[in-house]
Amino acid sequence: MADPLLEIADELYALPLADFTPARDALVKEHKADKALAGSIKGLRKSSLAAWVVNLLVRRDPDQVDQVLAVGAALREAQDNLDAAQLREFTKQRRQLTASVTTAARRMAREEGVKVTQSVADQVEATLTAAMLEPDAAKAVRSGLLVTALEATGLGDLDLSGAVALPTALGFSAKARPASEPTPAQGRPQLHVVPDPDAEAKARAAADERLADARAVLSDAEKEHRAARRSVEKLQAKTLQIQSEIDELRSRIAGLEADLEEVDDELGEAESAQAEAEEAVDEARAEVDEARAARDRL
Repeated sequence: MADPLLEIADELYALPLADFTPARDALVKEHKADKALAGSIKGLRKSSLAAWVVNLLVRRDPDQVDQVLAVGAALREAQDNLDAAQLREFTKQRRQLTASVTTAARRMAREEGVKVTQSVADQVEATLTAAMLEPDAAKAVRSGLLVTALEATGLGDLDLSGAVALPTALGFSAKARPASEPTPAQGRPQLHVVPDPDAEAKARAAADERLADARAVLSDAEKEHRAARRSVEKLQAKTLQIQSEIDELRSRIAGLEADLEEVDDELGEAESAQAEAEEAVDEARAEVDEARAARDRL
């Protein structure tokens, strides 16, 4: 990697969020001989929680992230070509992918001991959507050096200033780091495992915390399920109402059609009577004319 600052940033932004600041400060001291580099390291900002989750996803599962970005590129191409069928298909894929990948990212964060609220998850999904809609946002996400979440409208108005740790981050790809791989930072002391007399209590506390997190996730899921069920019930009721109105209109139409047939029959009879009356009038006029002519001959 040609740029030492990018190499250092790649290590720093792979760390657990709580370790970022102490590790950065240790690196500043380590590189104090190079004032320019030390100053640049000191200027690296800590990520927001949503940005950290996206950075974690990029390193844990880069293939899935690349799939998201590939679908985004295909979506943009479909928009450029005004292919309506492809546009609908890719838009559907975009929504499915961002929702699915956000769920995976929440799980990864949970494995790191970090609880991701629905609000943060929404920011993560918005960032993934931005990466699909905007090429520069895709580069920012793939760098793994996000410091803030992204949001885009797809109109090319995304402002990336301050969204990534370094201006040179665009075009950089974060190093993949599977869950089993440690994420060392330069200047961090090596830790040695020693027996912990409180290990059992800590394990129980961790299990309790995991249970509490699982219950919180279940509670959120149940709330969403109830909301979805209420929405379905409302739509079902509306469907029944509309169907009832349709049946009523059909009944009304059938009645009007019967009335129309009856009126049509009466119209035929009236038209026949009119024709007969017109014929009688013509005959009467002829009789009047003939009588007048006879009178005049007298």
